[in-house]
Amino acid sequence: MTQQPDILCIGSVLWDVIGRAASHMRVGSDVPGRITRLPGGVAMNIAMTLRRFGMTPALLTAIGRDAEGDELVAEAQRMGLICDHIYRSEDLPTDVYMAIEGANGLIAAIADAHSLEAAGLRILQPMRNGAIAREGAPFPGPIALDGNLTVDVLQTIATSPLFDGCDLRVAPASPGKAERLLTLMNRPATTLYVNLEEAGLLCQTTFDSSAAGAAGLIKRGAHRVLVTDGGNSASEGLAGDIITQTPPDVLVTRVTGAGDTFMAAHIASEVQGMDRAAALTRALQAAATYVSGETPL
Repeated sequence: MTQQPDILCIGSVLWDVIGRAASHMRVGSDVPGRITRLPGGVAMNIAMTLRRFGMTPALLTAIGRDAEGDELVAEAQRMGLICDHIYRSEDLPTDVYMAIEGANGLIAAIADAHSLEAAGLRILQPMRNGAIAREGAPFPGPIALDGNLTVDVLQTIATSPLFDGCDLRVAPASPGKAERLLTLMNRPATTLYVNLEEAGLLCQTTFDSSAAGAAGLIKRGAHRVLVTDGGNSASEGLAGDIITQTPPDVLVTRVTGAGDTFMAAHIASEVQGMDRAAALTRALQAAATYVSGETPL
């Protein structure tokens, strides 16, 4: 019998290939370091953190029926993630993300999520065929959405009766894809998780603080937002009511996945009954612990 999820994570599940060096880097740098390969992608990062917080996530994504895909699904299952509803493609390869990080942060990254984009609406089939939900009986729990999804898929989610009343939690995959979220900007019961740069892109301006970014997004029509700014303040805005907190000061040893950790910790905290201020505090602590190189629990 298929295990029932209490949250869905819809979006990219792929292999992260991360090169990290302890020295400051610039364009053309050639330095010693470590290269690792581990499960990643926005949806996967969120799901892994949710699992550590005691939740049971199901993945809705596209993964190839290649050796890399088989290995990735096996690893996700080992972690306790529900993989029964993943779209497995015979002709699309498993996606991959590659990044280089130095002591001065993220130097460069390339996300090859072409298979997820090519799969399109096929990844949502379990939402309409009764496997997870069906028309007239939407999924009752929160849903984490990844900005790697195409505009067409995001538009379908924004308007389809299959998602009526669903608690959508949405994150852009990167600043370069932030504007894809405009289709969800005015949707009720939707929370946007963005960084300061992404908030500016969505509002076609720049902001000098997370509080200003949250206020700008709410004014633009967003239902609810969380805006982060690295080691600076983070703000949560809801109907004009904005709360702001400063994250713990830690030594940064990694950055890829920090925003996903923040988002997952915040969702889990609210599901577990924490109020707005406590949930924001816990999410900031989890992200700080993550970037320091420790396990965020």
